[in-house]
Amino acid sequence: MNQTASPARILAYDHIGIRVSDRPRAMAFYQALGFVESASFPLFEANEMLSLDGVRINLIFNGARAPDAHNVLLDAPVKRPGMTHPAFIVDDLAALQHWLEVQGIVITEGPHPIGPRRIALFIRDPDGNVLEFNQLIRGGAQ
Repeated sequence: MNQTASPARILAYDHIGIRVSDRPRAMAFYQALGFVESASFPLFEANEMLSLDGVRINLIFNGARAPDAHNVLLDAPVKRPGMTHPAFIVDDLAALQHWLEVQGIVITEGPHPIGPRRIALFIRDPDGNVLEFNQLIRGGAQ
């Protein structure tokens, strides 16, 4: 393979697709996190959701339900290639942590520092998809 750089610049990150097995359950979960459906794509069994600050995700509604929300990329002993999780930046990780606890959403890891620039916590959606939330540390390395 020729290793020359692409002539097109990558200007921004647009969205991530998150495959789910139960549309109403997933919609309720992601809406509680602050996302609102902004478009629906029935032909593709998907939608687009936006946060108030313009962070975009797509939910893909054709997932098969796995027992105990088993995540094939993270929970199986053999680690297959694939996207393991989106990571979101929040303005108040402590407030999010408190809200998650009140809502009964299990924090699966953290909060703890990851490197010099962020503090992170991790949760899973009802299908076992991992979501990371970060608060950036002022003065931390970029």
